[in-house]
Parts: sequence; C-alpha cells; structure tokens
Amino acid sequence: MSSTIKIRFSDSELLEFKALIEEKIKKAKVDLELLRSSYMNDGNNGTEDTAPTFKAFEEGSETMSKEANTQLAIRQEKFIRDLNNALIRIENKTYGVCRVTGKLINKKRLFLVPHATLSIEAKNMQK
Repeated sequence: MSSTIKIRFSDSELLEFKALIEEKIKKAKVDLELLRSSYMNDGNNGTEDTAPTFKAFEEGSETMSKEANTQLAIRQEKFIRDLNNALIRIENKTYGVCRVTGKLINKKRLFLVPHATLSIEAKNMQK
C-alpha cells in the first residue's frame, strides 16, 4: 500500500481559492479607496460654526487620523499586492505550497489567510 503525498492542490481546489482571493481583492480595493478619500478630503467636516476649542482639537485629531489612514492605506496596498501574488501562484500551480517546508499549507489556514506562503510549522520555526 503506497501512500501518495499530495504535492499540490487540485485544479478545482485552485479555482475555489482563486474565487476567494478575487473577492478579497475586490473588497480590499473598495476599502483602500475609502481610506484614500478619507485622508485626501479637504478636512471640512462642517465645524465652522462650533467653538474654536473644538476646532483646534479636531484639527489635531484630524492630523492623527490622516497619519493613521495613511498607514492603513499602505498596509492595504501590501495586502492587495500579496493577494495578487497569490493569484500568480495559482496560475503557476504552486499556490498553497509552503516556501520553507515544501509541504501543502493547511486548507483552513489558506481560507483564513489566502496569501499565506508559510505553513504553521514553518511560521513557528521563525520564532
């Protein structure tokens, strides 16, 4: 009785992951646009008629939120890039193969983190 070790996901499994990733990319792009528009707006939040103290407080928090939004946008762009790279791996039929161990990454992990390139085993080795 020979046990065959699965070295890659089947084409149908890859299609399933592809659909999941394309959906995540679509949502991530919408989120990215929201972030960009929030830090690129003119900052006019209708506070002209409120007390000057509130205005000063709001300008301070606006600067903070612009920085936070910029950081979130940078992270979102990286997430989209990672997802696009995962699509390339699907096309190459190397998707879901751990780049350290060469073993298949657990399907549950890939559904949660579809751009993962490391198995949990390899991730734990990095610690």
